[in-house]
Amino acid sequence: MTKRKPLIAGNWKMYKTGPQAAETANRLRSLVSEFVDVDVMVAPPFTALGIVAEILKGSVICVGGQDLFWEVEGAYTGEISAPMLKAAGCTYVIIGHSERRQYFGETNASVNRKIRAALNGGLFPVVCVGESEAERESNQTFSVVQQQLEEGLEGLAFDEVQRASIAYEPVWAIGTGKTATTDQAQEVHKFIREWIDKAYGNSVANAIRILYGGSVKPENISDLMAMADIDGALVGGASLDADSFAALVGFQVDSVTDKA
Repeated sequence: MTKRKPLIAGNWKMYKTGPQAAETANRLRSLVSEFVDVDVMVAPPFTALGIVAEILKGSVICVGGQDLFWEVEGAYTGEISAPMLKAAGCTYVIIGHSERRQYFGETNASVNRKIRAALNGGLFPVVCVGESEAERESNQTFSVVQQQLEEGLEGLAFDEVQRASIAYEPVWAIGTGKTATTDQAQEVHKFIREWIDKAYGNSVANAIRILYGGSVKPENISDLMAMADIDGALVGGASLDADSFAALVGFQVDSVTDKA
């Protein structure tokens, strides 16, 4: 039996000015200070990274970026690099979120380059995969997710893959209020872990954390976390309120068990 320490990650997306982010971070720090059996991360907008990182310094909460560019520096107006995120206080970075794929042309190839940049920059990537509603309805879920994994992780060494987390986010459940059933989520998480087992071996498959993302709320977190292959959550809307996000972390702690 392998116990994977869960990760609850909050993606604040394009919400919160610096002062608003500071207020939420201060409140969150006081609410989750006693939780040590779970890793906690929040990803504020770039303009608030430094502010939030300073407030959360020395706490149990880590900070992550919502995206990055694959070059270290250069004439890439509007982009941000792994060293910049690291210097701002980041430990994690979200890569390949469905909104980046949908609105900004993110591809599996660019995801791969960004993962390499994150790893080279000393960051832990949270790599997002998931199918659209049309793809699920046409029974393409597994083929879509497999292609995202194959092309996104292409060329990475075993130890590099183990430093990443995978976030399964069914696109049809993001911001819609819809949530995959626990069985639907577990089915895809199990598929991902089995694919990693075949591609990178049992030790990597047992160690890597696979998060669920898609309208996660305090009301459904315990049921999701009770599934054998769900190791945490990538939370959107419910992470914007400190009390709601703390409830997610708290509910999750109650359901942590050894997972094979």
